[in-house]
Amino acid sequence: MGNLASAIGSHPEEVAVISQLREGSEEAFAWLISKYHQPIYSLVARTIPNPTDAADLTQEIFIKIYRGIGKFHGDASLRTWIYRIALHEASNQRRWWSRHSQREITMEAEVAHSDEGEGVCLKDTLADDGGSPFELAAQQEVSSRVEAALRLVPEPYRSVVVLRDIEGFSYEEIAEILATSIGTVKSRLMRGRAHLRQRLTPYVEAARRKPVSAAGLLESAEEAR
Repeated sequence: MGNLASAIGSHPEEVAVISQLREGSEEAFAWLISKYHQPIYSLVARTIPNPTDAADLTQEIFIKIYRGIGKFHGDASLRTWIYRIALHEASNQRRWWSRHSQREITMEAEVAHSDEGEGVCLKDTLADDGGSPFELAAQQEVSSRVEAALRLVPEPYRSVVVLRDIEGFSYEEIAEILATSIGTVKSRLMRGRAHLRQRLTPYVEAARRKPVSAAGLLESAEEAR
């Protein structure tokens, strides 16, 4: 129990939850799902070939977590242990897809550039700041473009980009999740960001060539009233 408390740190309630999970508590399992389901689902959807399979795979992941909780001894944090299982299952799904279907940024990391030459960050494309309907529609288009480009980034670079630039894990945590060195994590992150930037560059350049900007459309709409 000492190792568990040390690994979990500022979340001592998780120590009790883990003990309850080991005893087969449904309430503890419900707590685990409520806390980690959405981030694990998002991770899976971004790292498997077919995102429509994410819901089913996420369920399978939590079943494996429930059945394997006895193997968690606090050598890693609970969060990194769960993400390690999720990425392992996502990797298995990718291999299955390849066999049967023949298919295949801290958050401040710049993945493209605006018309003014300013860097466009990954977090800016995926965040929802609650703007106007027009702005939200434009934001959704950019977000969709980034998500589509992200899916074309080859593994293992894509997983590192997701863990670092979207999930916010540290280099040390990512190395622990992927069972690799920090140097390898940084190398994969650099290459993943380069792939993403290359995928997004044509979209950014096309946007620059558009004759009417989003701001111009808004001004024209206001003048027409």
